[in-house]
Amino acid sequence: MSSKSRPLHAELSRRTAALGHCHLAGLLDLRVAVAGTGVVGALLLLPVGLGLWLLPPAAAALHRCADLARQRAERWSGVRITAPDPLPRAAGARAVLADAGFWRELTWAWLEPLVGGLLVAIPPVLVVQGLFGAVVQPFVWRLLDDGGNWYAFVPVRSSGLMLAAAALGAGFTAAGLFLAPPVLRLHARWGRRLLAAPRVAELQRRVDELKDSRTEVLDHRAAELRRIERDLHDGAQARLVALGMRLDSATRLLEVDPPAARAALLEVRELSGRALEDLRGLVRGIQPPVLVDRGLGDAVRSLALDSFLDVYVDVRTAGRLPAAVESAAYFAVNELLTNAAKHSGAGRVDVLLTHEDTDTGGPRLRVTVTDDGRGGADPSGGTGLIGVRARLATFDGSLVLHSPQGGPTTVTLEIPCASSLPKTSSS
Repeated sequence: MSSKSRPLHAELSRRTAALGHCHLAGLLDLRVAVAGTGVVGALLLLPVGLGLWLLPPAAAALHRCADLARQRAERWSGVRITAPDPLPRAAGARAVLADAGFWRELTWAWLEPLVGGLLVAIPPVLVVQGLFGAVVQPFVWRLLDDGGNWYAFVPVRSSGLMLAAAALGAGFTAAGLFLAPPVLRLHARWGRRLLAAPRVAELQRRVDELKDSRTEVLDHRAAELRRIERDLHDGAQARLVALGMRLDSATRLLEVDPPAARAALLEVRELSGRALEDLRGLVRGIQPPVLVDRGLGDAVRSLALDSFLDVYVDVRTAGRLPAAVESAAYFAVNELLTNAAKHSGAGRVDVLLTHEDTDTGGPRLRVTVTDDGRGGADPSGGTGLIGVRARLATFDGSLVLHSPQGGPTTVTLEIPCASSLPKTSSS
């Protein structure tokens, strides 16, 4: 397959998949309508008492439908919809009625089959109508009793009009395929207006998350300060003390035993070199010079050169990012490469850095690390992913792990940020 046909094939596959998703979304709206009808039936039975028993399970079924819709919106269109906090399983009818998220989901259940269902029906209808005109119409128009029929606004009664109808059908098919992805995104955004958590609840959740992340940051910073103090005490400081003592000994030997003094000074030079190397290592652990001077792209490339794995780095960022974001991404990639070397049995790792705008989060740095190891990675297994996730939480970032048994393992990091400085990293 040529290099020109591959993008066309990929684009056609993407639009065909979007068309299938539109059709599936329309079919799933039938389930939403059933769930919404069940909830309304339970509400109508409240005055006679039966609704008190029926409402909680009906609301739970509706909530499951809404959760599936949120997941499909993100998976199919990249539109994230924050879900409200679910009610406890033992919640009664009163708790359901007092929950704002329940009423939003009920409103969505009644409007979605009408508004959303009609919206996602547009591309499949265009494609079906177009295929009839382009594929079926040319062979059936002569068989009709009246010598033809109407296709859209074209009276098919001759070969010329049949060709015009076929061309119009091809246009309908192309329009359906072209409209499928934007219609799917529009449908997801429509769902977000009703299915997203209420603004007050979302703000409260963000406050709680910030409190938790602030506590984690303070704990991490205290641990980091203890580590730096320990490294200074056991490394550079100890060598500097030994250097001073050896230098003092060399000074006393200088007049009485010059050869011994010379040997002592050579040892002093060696000790000073080791102390300098310890300090450089400590500085690299705090903020690597290549990250400060060259930016995230070149810093990750330096990690690739230091790794004994085959690491391939693809940088698609066009500028310097905030220093804190670059530092978090650098140490996260470093931890992921270490995990791949220690735990996955990988031989090759691909690292992709992109900077893009999203529908909900604005500019974001996305880092994708994929290895060809055995898979089966578990964040709770002590592989360092918990620490990476905690580091990213400080910036309201996220970590998504996909690691089936047998591999490959893909870790996707996202950090909200904004590119602000001219490009300084080399290509």
